[in-house]
Amino acid sequence: MIVRPYHPNDRDAVYEICIRTADAGGDARGIFSDDDLMPDVYAGPYVHLEPGLAFVVEDEGRAVGYVLGVADTAAFAEAFRERWLPLVASRRPVSSTPVTREELLVDTLHHPERMVRPELAAYPAHLHVDLLPSAQGRGWGRQLIRRLLAELRSRGVGAVHLTYAAENASAAAFYLRLGFREVPGVPHSLWAPTDLAV
Repeated sequence: MIVRPYHPNDRDAVYEICIRTADAGGDARGIFSDDDLMPDVYAGPYVHLEPGLAFVVEDEGRAVGYVLGVADTAAFAEAFRERWLPLVASRRPVSSTPVTREELLVDTLHHPERMVRPELAAYPAHLHVDLLPSAQGRGWGRQLIRRLLAELRSRGVGAVHLTYAAENASAAAFYLRLGFREVPGVPHSLWAPTDLAV
């Protein structure tokens, strides 16, 4: 197994990793009417808009984990609206009054500005890490984050943040072990300087 930069040929594997880890770290296949919905929100736009900040763990020629990042969350939200949403919006009509889990996820897709929060402005980059069960607990998440932090640092980005689902305590514990810190006053959000030694 190796960590390497994302390649467009990894797109299907990235989508699979995303949906298979999307239910608080568990398999979300079959939860939504289309298994590509979750990846269309949390994976596709990253590899489409910021492929240079995507790295994968490869095992026998196939990606089994990834870290996806952006250097500037506000700029990413703009690019998401202008360049990603037109590619997927017609397949994902938004409800005027979203109630179900799927409707709320579609609403999230249509409102990328949700990512831009003033209380997170000091940590302009953000990231997502997901690994299939076969790659978990073996240090690959740490290596992925190390690789992304180095790339962000080389671009002059000083800090990164992430948010996690309240029900995914194991994810929070993983990041805290690496040295991430809680964002003051922002529940379920963590941050780290890009020079963090992970």
